[in-house]
Amino acid sequence: MDTNQRVTLEDLQHRMRAFTRERNWEQFHTPRNLLLAMMGEVGELSEIFQWRGEVSPGVPEFTPEEKTHLGEELSDVLLYLVRLADACGVDLTAAALDKMQKNAAKYPADRVRGSAKKYYEYKEYARGGPAPSDSEAQQ
Repeated sequence: MDTNQRVTLEDLQHRMRAFTRERNWEQFHTPRNLLLAMMGEVGELSEIFQWRGEVSPGVPEFTPEEKTHLGEELSDVLLYLVRLADACGVDLTAAALDKMQKNAAKYPADRVRGSAKKYYEYKEYARGGPAPSDSEAQQ
């Protein structure tokens, strides 16, 4: 497989669906099972960072072997996420783009630059502006 080619989430979805079908694993790939498997992989990913303290962007502290291992664990999480979205009938690309648009509206760059506050901590809400709905507060 050419690792330099560009692959979309849809490509990954189709490849993962075929991989699963070829092994007759559809029976095991329920949303719950896929979520739990993904959480196990998130745990393995977390172990890589455990006890290291802060890690710089680009992980220059990592050896080449550690960086390879990091890529493998990130890939496991991504592949389970793509498979979970497929099993749930969610268009992950559309959902991600929609979520980014919502986040841009909640966090306008000119008002939030350099701040880690949640959107409901800004002045509009403190002044009695529109309160976030329950679903917005959870997003």
